[in-house]
Amino acid sequence: MADLLTVENAINLIMLCFLQAVLGFDNLLYISIESKRAPVAQQKAVRTWGIIIAVALRVVLLFTMIQLIDALSEPFFIMNWTGVLEGGVNFATIVFVFGGAFIMYTAVKEIGHMLSMDNLGHDVEGKGAKSATQVVVLIVVMNLIFSFDSVLSALAITDVFVILAFAIILSGLAMLLLADGVTRFLEKNRMYEVLGLFILLIVGVVLLGEAGPAAAHAVHDDSLQIMVFGQDIIPMSKSTFYFSVVVLVAVEIIQSGYRRKLDAERAALQRHS
Repeated sequence: MADLLTVENAINLIMLCFLQAVLGFDNLLYISIESKRAPVAQQKAVRTWGIIIAVALRVVLLFTMIQLIDALSEPFFIMNWTGVLEGGVNFATIVFVFGGAFIMYTAVKEIGHMLSMDNLGHDVEGKGAKSATQVVVLIVVMNLIFSFDSVLSALAITDVFVILAFAIILSGLAMLLLADGVTRFLEKNRMYEVLGLFILLIVGVVLLGEAGPAAAHAVHDDSLQIMVFGQDIIPMSKSTFYFSVVVLVAVEIIQSGYRRKLDAERAALQRHS
């Protein structure tokens, strides 16, 4: 126990908590949006149990990855379609590709649904298209997909399982505290639900980009970098991702303010006419 109480481990824990907070925002956003697909009376329970089960499985995933990191790193397939599709594929590549594609599909489907519905009030009250169990399973699965990126990043900081697990548990407690607040905010400000879906769309693109160098970085072999039509698939940097999010939020805030100003001017003109 004394070996864990070191300055190095304390610094690593602080860095990991910060990392989990930064990388966990998109996860929390997905949970808040997806939980609204469950029956209204069960949405809070869905968020709570979804997060608890997902955090427990994330700790299991972390332990498994520490034990099997070498096996997961080795590419099991090499694409050699010269000039069209080249590079190595390992377990991380598969997770990033399918996770990114699923998140993008979910975002596009929900955006299309919001554009096609006729009665917003009915949609809010009738979001029972999925059972509570289905939504919990989706939240757990997507939490694991989201966590793969953060777990890999965390392993780059330290391989001390206790420190890593403690950081994950702290992030889970934070999600439990914030999930209801994020959901209530989205219910009162539905225009930000659209913003959240577009952020999820960008997250899907980020995960697809992470698939490009996954095998190459794992075994330190640049020849395994995935190339499409001779171009490297390069991950979007975290700074670029968060800059994009800030721009989207700024546009929404400015547009909302401008819309309120126009509505006030129209109301004033109608009163004077």
